[in-house]
Amino acid sequence: MSDSLLVQRRPPAAILTLNRPDKRNALSGTLLDAVDDRLAELDADPDIRGIVLTGGERTFSAGADLNEALAVDSLPGTIRFLDRFRRVNSRLESLSKPVVAAINGHCLTGGLELALCCDIRIAGEGAKFGVTSARIGSIAGAGAPQRLSRLIGMEWTKDLLFSGRLVDAATALRIGLVGEVVADDDTVEAALSRIEAYARSAPLSVWFAKVAVNTGQGMDLDSALAFDRHLTASLFTTEDRAEGMAAFLEKRKPDFRGR
Repeated sequence: MSDSLLVQRRPPAAILTLNRPDKRNALSGTLLDAVDDRLAELDADPDIRGIVLTGGERTFSAGADLNEALAVDSLPGTIRFLDRFRRVNSRLESLSKPVVAAINGHCLTGGLELALCCDIRIAGEGAKFGVTSARIGSIAGAGAPQRLSRLIGMEWTKDLLFSGRLVDAATALRIGLVGEVVADDDTVEAALSRIEAYARSAPLSVWFAKVAVNTGQGMDLDSALAFDRHLTASLFTTEDRAEGMAAFLEKRKPDFRGR
């Protein structure tokens, strides 16, 4: 396991902490691979019902490791470099369990692109967000233009991409970039509280709801509604649905098994 990523199990949650404080949690290839590997392991762990992704007190992540980026000097090399981001981002979005980002300090460019792939984002009051690629003659290549515009709209996205400026946590909340702002010391606990709440729901229901929302973003409304109906019908024959209905009628707490 890479020292650049810390893993703490606190069932029903697991906490993944980006741990390169001397590099402002810059996302090296080694760190990205470690995140990808740990996510895959935790997705297969039935005791873990959700994941908190966090960084340091002063920096969630300042973005890609520029030393590694500067070593890339060809188109194939650039594609390979960006593919590591793509794999991790895809893993976050396709994971069967909810992922909550607990963000303190600077969350910039590649760090923000990582956070955008989490299901929920909770920010500390001192958090700062931005995409600074234009300041170094580049454009964010791990999803910021597309994911940001779907989340906060085209105008705010263009402003952030054009200017490279940073916005504070209050602004991030107002424009919908994050869903909650808490005291800086409370971000991880707030994220754990979300996971505890989600863990009371049926695992398959949470997973299918995530699939419905994420997949539906790329569909027209009629197709997305048909997809929702298909997912709902798929759950009708599961043990958890039968248990949930029985528990409701019997006025007791359900015992969901994820099947």
